[in-house]
Amino acid sequence: MARAVTSRRKIINTAAAWTVALLIFFPILWTILTSFKTEATAIADPPVFIGFDWTLENYTTVLERSDYARFLWNSIIIAGGSTILGILVAVPAAWSMAFVPSKRTKDILLWMLSTKMLPAVGVLYPIYLIFIKLGLLDSRTGLVIVLMLMNLPIIVWMLYTYFREIPGEILEAARMDGASLKEEILYVLTPMAVPGIASTLLLNFILAWNEAFWTLNLTAAKAAPLTAFIASYSSPEGLFYAKLSAASTMAIVPILILGWFSQKQLVSGLTFGAVK
Repeated sequence: MARAVTSRRKIINTAAAWTVALLIFFPILWTILTSFKTEATAIADPPVFIGFDWTLENYTTVLERSDYARFLWNSIIIAGGSTILGILVAVPAAWSMAFVPSKRTKDILLWMLSTKMLPAVGVLYPIYLIFIKLGLLDSRTGLVIVLMLMNLPIIVWMLYTYFREIPGEILEAARMDGASLKEEILYVLTPMAVPGIASTLLLNFILAWNEAFWTLNLTAAKAAPLTAFIASYSSPEGLFYAKLSAASTMAIVPILILGWFSQKQLVSGLTFGAVK
């Protein structure tokens, strides 16, 4: 009887998980399908799900109209650069908060998290003026710095959570063996926290990749990433759904590939945190 209930529960849980996954993935699937439709089919009512004439015309138009490779390269540099820079800043910060806490550590962590509650538009004007003064407007360097600062609280919080699960005795043993602070972080702490760091890297890369507010307001042409590339297909003449979907699909594919190759590190990182 117990086995029957357990098997039934597994089936129900599996079905529920697949249902939720399909609901989450459906907008992406619909965007991909729409990218292969004509504009007339894309706005058809009722919507046409599968039975339509497939075409690559939208992708051809998008590639002819825009320099996709430049936008893609900008996105890779901006998302990758902000993530790596954030990790370099956050690892020492999270280490100090996890292993050398003070009476203000929790207050600092809560303050850092509270900065994410501030609407981005509230600081747009001063940051815009600072960028003009420093010559960082429409530059990849400026976007790397801004996105790093915007996501830094999340990076610190995630790494702090993972570091707290590492026994402090291991680091003390490394100090007794003569390890310096740099060696302790590089050769003892970092290898033990690889799953957590990998999860943090992936999550923050995706956040930076999908960022639209700052990329649209602080870039014009030279440093514009894929978010600006997609937004360019929303024109005063109206929305061209098929072409917009093609541009969106071309922006989605790289991140889907990254997620596919990084899923083992992400799952192991989450498992590490759950087990500990």
